[in-house]
Amino acid sequence: MTKTMKVLLLREPRRGSLARLICWVSGALVGATLLAGCAPSSVSSSLDEAHKPHIPEQQIPDYLSTDCSEIWALTGHDVSSNPLYWLRGMDCAQRLPPAEARAEARQWPAETWQDTFKRGILLSTAKITPTERRRYMTQLDTMTHEVPVQVRSLFEIWRDGQLSQLKLSDERTRYSKLQQSTDGELDTLREQQQRLRGQLDLTTRKLENLTDIERQLSSRKPGSNLAPDTHSSDDNDDDDSGAPNKPQPEAKP
Repeated sequence: MTKTMKVLLLREPRRGSLARLICWVSGALVGATLLAGCAPSSVSSSLDEAHKPHIPEQQIPDYLSTDCSEIWALTGHDVSSNPLYWLRGMDCAQRLPPAEARAEARQWPAETWQDTFKRGILLSTAKITPTERRRYMTQLDTMTHEVPVQVRSLFEIWRDGQLSQLKLSDERTRYSKLQQSTDGELDTLREQQQRLRGQLDLTTRKLENLTDIERQLSSRKPGSNLAPDTHSSDDNDDDDSGAPNKPQPEAKP
């Protein structure tokens, strides 16, 4: 491009050649600018593609369409390490009546973490007692290290829910005991109140009787109890009349 410009400048100037030269140079500059602007964008796009995280192309079976009557019969490492399988099992367990859930749970002995997990999922919705829930939770705690990484998050969430159920049961038991104790104390207070009320009624009646006696005593006339003692004077007269006449002493001359 520089050589061409020199040749054009050395030539004899012609009419309109300068204008054509200016247009040609302007076009060359615009083209160079466009090329310079496109280069960083292509480089940045290639860098973005290099740093873009690679999404693994792996397909896993979806058990949401599996029938609940067949879900528990599926076994194998690929099945037990698939969290969608356990989600489908939890969904099916909630639809079972308590009696059927207990019957299905008895078919899975607590020997492996898979069977223990199945047993716990089935019993969790079977209206079990806190003692039964605590028993299979204790068994699962000893097998936590055997749970695959793919299922561990789901397993921990389910386990936290079961622990919350146990805490709720403990709080209900504590509240029931507290209520029974409070009811017993209230019954004792009612008995004491009745006994004190009876004593108060008895004391009130005694006071009323004493008040009546005092009123009767105060209503009598003064001196009515002081009658003349006629019997004593009569007795003295009788003594004087019944006594023998004593000889009178003779008068001395």
